[in-house]
Amino acid sequence: MEVLDLARLQFAVTTSFHFLFVIVTLGLAPFVAFMQTRYAFSGKAIHERTTKFWGQIYLINYAVGIITGLLLEFQFGLNWTGLTAYTGDIFGAPLAMETLLAFFLESTFLGLWIFGWGRLPKVVHLLLFYLVTITAYISAFWIVVANGYMQHPVGDVVENGAARLADLSALLTNPNAMAALRHIVAAAFLVGGYLIAGISAWHLRRGTDDRDLHGRALRLGLLVGFVASWFTTIMGARQTDLLVTMQPSKIAVIAPGKLQEAGQTAVDLSAGTPPEWIRTAYGVMLNVGEVYQYIGLIFVLLLIGRFIERRRLVLRLLTWMIPIPFVSVAAGWLVREVGRQPWAVYGRLKTEDALAPLSFGAVLASLVVFTALYVVCVAVDWSLIAKYARRGPDGVVLGRTLAELDLQDRRPDEGHVPIH
Repeated sequence: MEVLDLARLQFAVTTSFHFLFVIVTLGLAPFVAFMQTRYAFSGKAIHERTTKFWGQIYLINYAVGIITGLLLEFQFGLNWTGLTAYTGDIFGAPLAMETLLAFFLESTFLGLWIFGWGRLPKVVHLLLFYLVTITAYISAFWIVVANGYMQHPVGDVVENGAARLADLSALLTNPNAMAALRHIVAAAFLVGGYLIAGISAWHLRRGTDDRDLHGRALRLGLLVGFVASWFTTIMGARQTDLLVTMQPSKIAVIAPGKLQEAGQTAVDLSAGTPPEWIRTAYGVMLNVGEVYQYIGLIFVLLLIGRFIERRRLVLRLLTWMIPIPFVSVAAGWLVREVGRQPWAVYGRLKTEDALAPLSFGAVLASLVVFTALYVVCVAVDWSLIAKYARRGPDGVVLGRTLAELDLQDRRPDEGHVPIH
C-alpha cells in the first residue's frame, strides 16, 4: 500500500462517516418542522410532545455531526494541498458559503429554537425551525455544488495550471450537482421516514402507554418513506443517465450496457477506470432501493385499520430495518466518489497530483487518528440516540429548565413535569 492509497482510504472514511450524519439531519428536519406545525396551529399536547421527542434526536445527531464536519475540514488541509492549489478559487467559495450557513445562520436559528420553548410565540418559534431546515438544505446545496465541480467541472478556465471561476451560473446549475442533490434529498426523506418508523415500532411492540403518539409517527414515517423510495430510484436513474456522457469510465464499470444503449461503443478509457468492486456497491444501492419500494407498499397497506400496530413480528422487522438505508446511502456515496477515480477533478486533475507531499508514516498516523475519532463520534451519536429513543417522550430534556429537571429528579413518583 502506498501513500496515495492511505490518503484515499482516509478520505473515504471521513467523508462516508460524515455523510451519514448529514443524511440524518436532512432527513429528520422536515419531519420535525411538520410536527411542530401541527402543534403550533392545533395547540394539542400530543403534537408538542412529538416535536420535542424527535427534535431532541435531531439535536443529538446535529451536535455530533458538527464535530465530524470539523474533522473533515482538517483532513482536506492535511492531505490534499494539490487539490486546493488547482481548484482553490472555485472549490473554496462553496465550502465557505456552507460554513457561513452551517456554523452561523443554522446554528444561530437552532440555538434560538432550543432556548425559545415557552418563551417565544408559537408561530415565531415554529418559524425558527423552518429557518433551521431551510439553511440545512442550503448548506447541502453548497456542498453538492463543490462536489459537483469535482465530478463534472464547468464554469471555469484554466490559467497557469489552476482553475479560475469564469461563469458562476454554470457552476451553480451544474447538471451533475443538481441531479445528485435531487437524489440525496429523496434518500434523506427515505432515511428519516424509516428511522422514525423503526423507533416508533419499537415502542409499539413493547406496549407503550403512548400508542397514539407513536402510532401517528409510525404512519407518517412509513407513508413518507414509501413515496421517497420511489423518488430516490427515479432521481438515481436520471443521475445515472447523465453519467453516460459525463463520466463514461464510471458507467463502463457499474453499468456497461448503458454505454451500448447510448451508442457509445468507442469510449476512451486510457486514463484508467475505477475499481471493479464499485459495481457491487452500485448493486447494493439498487437492490435496497427496490426492496424499499415494494416492501414499503406492503407496510402502507398494513396501515389500513392500523393492522400493522397489532403485528409484533412486523413491528420488530421495522426496527431491524433501521440500519439498511444507511448501508445503501454509504454504498451510493462510494459509487459517486470512488467511481470518479483515477481523477480528483474528472478529466482535469489526477488524484495522485492532488495529494500533498507527505510521508507514508504521516499519512498512516493521521488515518489511524481520524478513523478512531470518527468511530468514537459514531458510537457516541448512536448510543445517545438509542438512549433517548428508548426513554420515549417522557425522557425528553429539550424545553425543560434546570429547576424543572431538578424537581423531577427529586420527585419521581409524581410523573413528568408539565412543560410550558
